[in-house]
Amino acid sequence: MSDSMFRDPELPVTARVTDLLGQLTLDEKIALLHQHQAAVPRLGLPAFRTGTEALHGVAWLGPATVFPQAIGLGATWDPDLLREIGEAVGEEVRALHHKDPVGIGLNVWAPVVNPLRDPRWGRNEEGYAEDPWLTGELATAYARGLRGDHPRYLRTAPTLKHFLGYNNETDRATTSSNLPPRVLHEYELPAFRAPLAAGAAVAVMASYNLVNGAPAHLSPLIDGELRRWSADDVLVVGDAGAATNIAGVQGFRPDHVAGYAAALRAGIDSFTEDDTDAAPTIGRISAALAQGLLTEADIDRAARRVLAVRIRLGDLDPAEANPYTAAGTDMINCPAHQEFARIAVRESVVLLRNAPVGPAGQPLLPLDADRIRRVAVIGPLADTVQTDWYSGTLPYAVTPRAGLATRLAGATVLHHEGVDRIALRVGAGTTYLRASGRADGGPITATAPEAVPDSWFDVFNWGDGVIALRGVANGRYLAADDDGVLVDDRTGPGGWVVNETFRLVRTDDGRTALHHLARDRYVMIDPDGLLRADATSADAAAAFTVELISDGAREAATLARECDVAVVVLGNHPMVCGRETEDRTDLALPTAQAALLRAVHAANAQTVLVLTSSYPYAVDWADQHVAAIVWSAHGGQEHGTGLAEVLCGDADPGGRLTQTWYRATADLPDLLDYDIIAADATYLYFRGEPLYPFGHGLSYTTFAYDDLRLSAAQAGPAEEVEVTVTVTNTGGRTGTEVVQLYTRQRTSRVKQPLRQLRAFRKVRLEPGQRERVRFRLATADLATWDVTQGRRVVESARHTVAVGRSCTDLMATATLTVRGERIGPRDPLAGPLWAVDNDDYAAVAPTDQVDGRAAVSATQDGGWLAFTDVDFGPGPTTVTARVAQRNVLCRGGTDDATTGRAVDASTVTLRLDDPLTGPIAGTLRVPVTGGRHDWADVDTPLHGVSGVRDLYLLFSTAGATVSYLNFVGAPPSGRAGDEGGA
Repeated sequence: MSDSMFRDPELPVTARVTDLLGQLTLDEKIALLHQHQAAVPRLGLPAFRTGTEALHGVAWLGPATVFPQAIGLGATWDPDLLREIGEAVGEEVRALHHKDPVGIGLNVWAPVVNPLRDPRWGRNEEGYAEDPWLTGELATAYARGLRGDHPRYLRTAPTLKHFLGYNNETDRATTSSNLPPRVLHEYELPAFRAPLAAGAAVAVMASYNLVNGAPAHLSPLIDGELRRWSADDVLVVGDAGAATNIAGVQGFRPDHVAGYAAALRAGIDSFTEDDTDAAPTIGRISAALAQGLLTEADIDRAARRVLAVRIRLGDLDPAEANPYTAAGTDMINCPAHQEFARIAVRESVVLLRNAPVGPAGQPLLPLDADRIRRVAVIGPLADTVQTDWYSGTLPYAVTPRAGLATRLAGATVLHHEGVDRIALRVGAGTTYLRASGRADGGPITATAPEAVPDSWFDVFNWGDGVIALRGVANGRYLAADDDGVLVDDRTGPGGWVVNETFRLVRTDDGRTALHHLARDRYVMIDPDGLLRADATSADAAAAFTVELISDGAREAATLARECDVAVVVLGNHPMVCGRETEDRTDLALPTAQAALLRAVHAANAQTVLVLTSSYPYAVDWADQHVAAIVWSAHGGQEHGTGLAEVLCGDADPGGRLTQTWYRATADLPDLLDYDIIAADATYLYFRGEPLYPFGHGLSYTTFAYDDLRLSAAQAGPAEEVEVTVTVTNTGGRTGTEVVQLYTRQRTSRVKQPLRQLRAFRKVRLEPGQRERVRFRLATADLATWDVTQGRRVVESARHTVAVGRSCTDLMATATLTVRGERIGPRDPLAGPLWAVDNDDYAAVAPTDQVDGRAAVSATQDGGWLAFTDVDFGPGPTTVTARVAQRNVLCRGGTDDATTGRAVDASTVTLRLDDPLTGPIAGTLRVPVTGGRHDWADVDTPLHGVSGVRDLYLLFSTAGATVSYLNFVGAPPSGRAGDEGGA
């Protein structure tokens, strides 16, 4: 090959990469495997870096267009809009890269495709939906916009986050997500598959957590599943510091050399470690080569995938050949992008409730601008636009108050934050905390002789007892600096470590201590009067008396009473109580905000509740009492404009919920329980009555559905059926409707979803206008993962086909009969009976990978698992099993042989038909095996095992682990997978 072959844009990418690999030295190839890749001047290869954050705009790189949070973009149910926003973000990335080619990379870390299984997840705002199919559709659209549509070049290289099973921040690096086969294949994998299969995403980031007992960075699914979905090379990057965790907090390899080698062999191509310092990564990979843990072929395989993406980005080509290199800085926050930001807010606002109110009995929304003379805009979020960790820098911000003031120009728009104002008196004396006296802030002292304005603080309650204190004197927030000294120099809570949050803690003597959360220390007073967060207990801290200067709820209620309408804007601060590194503990509104809402509503029944939040709330009281409730995510720079357009009726509320809003935290399973099927979680399986269901969202008009038709009443397993329905705007206003198509399989070998979204259409109809809405329903999409055969199966069954406005508000139904397979009894002699392929279980969890499959370990004494309908035929005589005895494995934890409760050998008892009273077929003795990678093969004779029976494995002791069973004996009498009718 010639020296210039890899520079030839006309050649296929694979040929160019092969040529370039052949010209790189081994050391140069290793250097490509870190986030920050050095240039290779002799070959004209420039420096490169992975990882520009672009979740809902370009983050961390200065002012750029800030769109609504991803959960808000999801609520638009508008793939075309998401594609356009993705294009806008990609253009701004290119423009910034043009300005700083080395510091700003074109590999963008977006979108996030983890299905939003649990609304308490701290990073809920980053995802699109709890439904994996909808997540995949929206992520594909956004990634397609980021990627561009050029046949040769990528605008940017979108990276899906975070593979796999990642929905908790609590101990995220050491907890294991339990993903039984059906949950894995039906819920977790589809959202990743869609953007890769469509060619929209070209890279994936592995997640911090463990999956079924093994680090996600070592998952066999990276190569075994993920890379099979794309026709192109898929780049896989590690999350920040995650490769170090393998031999660190996860203890899965003896040292970092072995950990890095294992990650590279598993399919990690780029290591995000040690910030810009590539030396530790290069050293560990080089050492792994020297120790024989890696080969040069392993290096080449990863380097090939890195170079393939770089060539597709145009890294080696003349700028004039690549249409995306022309983007200039005039694209950043340009008028077109500002317009997309406004549209995105408008289309994402969800009208949750709009009940009649007042003597006329008319809905409160939309607000009548011609009649309203005074409006109170109230609440801690009423006159601010908050940003999250992955937001860009706001070039400007339109708050709800500002948006309404502009729209209601003929009315008086008044404002109150509704927060309490306090002074903190030291002990039982007469001295108070005092502000620094500087506009830009400084140290707080305990030197004020009385409660005067420079000793007043506004209290912002963000939930779970967490508060932020803003000094009245200079409008800045209290924080603890690096030395623990309290200062009033912050613009608000923020940063990776939030130093601006506290709790007021009651002491034994009835006074109050001030607990600084980030330092986990209590505030004490130095002899010179400086305050310092250094005390290790409340008893050792300074005691304060909280004096109420003004009651925020009472003052806000007084203001509301004097107005025609009160708009109360409540919700979360995206950097507090629910964010990366911190899950929520419940679904409740902050107590002070709930009290504010009650007070305002009591003063004025014409109250609109606007929830601006990163996640759902359990607002049952509001739903029963407040006439009008809307929700939006934190909306970015045009938040107030888009919100005002909806509140005032300039636009119909375009948003629909992509998550279930539960009535109470008790409706949710344990945060660390990822088995949505067993736990009856998400709209797919939840059997309770939600506060607001998945897909919910009202309009200012009404719609009728009629004439639902299927093009065929029956279909085979590889056919399509056209579903059509007529939707009519029966109201007096132009409106937007999201027509949703769901199915439910009526009979099955296994537990099926109560309903499942299959398609949707967003339509805009004038009054009286009707539209025939058409969907294509592929019967292949109705498949279930069959654990008896390890593949997707379309069963013979009848399906309810329903259309409607949400997953519970279904307006018309029909029946489709699918001619598929009949899943017969298991054949235990056809191969290993893998424990993880069970049909039911209790007190066990997947753990450890063996030959690419998880084993199952008891989390409590007496755990069990079941295999139903096992056809033993005349009867096997012996069973052998691969087993292990670990120390106690708690669900959500790691299996570390050096910790936990030591146990003696245990047993696994095989019972037939019933786990408690069924006949015992045999007992396996499980010896203590020690480390997590040690196994023993044991056997036992079988008694009375014949015919089709249910088989139960009962674990005597926590930590007893089974990988698989092998039965020896006569073949069964039947076969699985026969064709059959419905």
